Amino acid sequence: MESVRVDSISIGGEHPLVLIAGPCVIESEELVMETARKLKEMTSRVGMPLIFKSSYDKANRSSIDSYRGPGLREGLAILQRVKKELGIPVLSDVHETHQIEAAAAVLDVIQIPAFLCRQTDLLVTAGRTGRPVNIKKGQFMAPQDMDAAARKVETAGDSRVIITERGTTFGYHNLVVDMRSLGNIRETGRPVIFDATHSVQLPAAQGTASGGERKFIPLLARAATAAGIDGLFMEVHPEPDKALCDGPNMWPLDRLEPLLKQVKTLDDSLKSVDFKDLEA
Repeated sequence: MESVRVDSISIGGEHPLVLIAGPCVIESEELVMETARKLKEMTSRVGMPLIFKSSYDKANRSSIDSYRGPGLREGLAILQRVKKELGIPVLSDVHETHQIEAAAAVLDVIQIPAFLCRQTDLLVTAGRTGRPVNIKKGQFMAPQDMDAAARKVETAGDSRVIITERGTTFGYHNLVVDMRSLGNIRETGRPVIFDATHSVQLPAAQGTASGGERKFIPLLARAATAAGIDGLFMEVHPEPDKALCDGPNMWPLDRLEPLLKQVKTLDDSLKSVDFKDLEA
């Protein structure tokens, strides 16, 4: 498997585990800058590459009344400040083709939301930018089927595709993670990221909002790292219970560093051992 380069960070192959992290949505410039600074400090201490994530628009909220974010122009300006002042690559969701040109001028990674992972025009337009593209696996998709989604981006001229597992629909208002899917995605030849926070989401379980089982985030993060992922995706917040989006499945920022140390230890151990003799 070839690695994907994002700024100075290499994702995949034998490169170190990468963290993609930040608040679910941009609530304010102050919150974004505070969170990004603390993430940079933590990952520097732990020795883990960081890509900052926050959404300028969450167009797939449960309710019409839900907070969506500041919008394209203001949101991209805030993410540009993160890049300029802190020197951190940035990632955000893009929901419509007309947003992609402006987004690509700022973002280091364009993210395709899980619900839109089969939208051909969106994938192809993202691929034409030449930016790395992170496709989140739809909750309704088999892991092997993500190869077709990735090829839509690649046929537009962009070979830098990353695929993120974020759980699979399991009945109503629940998701389950099949750790075998991480291996299946890896077999497509593309780096695989595990979303440890959306995987514990309970979609629309609160009626007009999603719930979540935050307590399982560390367990799934460790298990996925042991399964051989290339990166960990986590939405974090200084006060998740007061967050304007996805609070129940976000991890508290002040409790993140011990978990990063654990998964880094696991990743370092795995990369020090040759597992070829165990392959079927």
